[in-house]
Amino acid sequence: MSSLFSGRKQPQPEGSSFPAALSQEPARQPVGFETILGAGATLTGDLRSQGNVRLDGTFEGTLEIDGNVLVGETAKITADINAKNVSIAGAVRGDVSGKKVQLLRTARVWGDITASAISTEEGAFIDGKITMVTHEAAQGLDLTAVPLPAHEISAAPASEETAAPDGRSAASLAS
Repeated sequence: MSSLFSGRKQPQPEGSSFPAALSQEPARQPVGFETILGAGATLTGDLRSQGNVRLDGTFEGTLEIDGNVLVGETAKITADINAKNVSIAGAVRGDVSGKKVQLLRTARVWGDITASAISTEEGAFIDGKITMVTHEAAQGLDLTAVPLPAHEISAAPASEETAAPDGRSAASLAS
C-alpha cells in the first residue's frame, strides 16, 4: 500500500491523464445533482455553480446557478436564487428568478418571483410579487399590430330617469 501523501508519483494507466482529459472535454450540463446540501447541513456564503444544485439543509447568502436548483422540503433558504430552472418544496426567504419556477405544494416563499413560466401546486404559499418575463418566442412580436377586441359602450339616454336602490326614481327623491 503506497502513501497518498508520500510525494511519490503513482503510475497511471495509459490514456488516463486526468488533467489532460479534463482540459480536452467541453463543459456540459451534468445529469443529476453536482452539489447537494444535506438536510442536517448549514452553509453561509455565496454559492456559484454551473451544474445542478439540491438544497435540503439551511443556506444563507446568494445562489448564482447556471443549472437547475431544487429546494427540498426540509430546506430553509435565506437567499436570492438565480438559476436556469427552480423547483421549490421548502422555505425560501428571498427573490427567485429563472426560466421556469415551480412551487410544489409544500413550498413557502417570502419574496418576488421572476420567470418566463411559473407553475404552482395547490397548497403552495407565496408572499411577494410574481413577474412574468417575455418568452423568447414573443421577442419580435409587435403588440401595436394586434387588434383590440371591439367593445360597444352603451349609455342610457339622457331622458331616462335613474332609479335609486329602493326603486324610486331620482326625480321623486328630489321632491
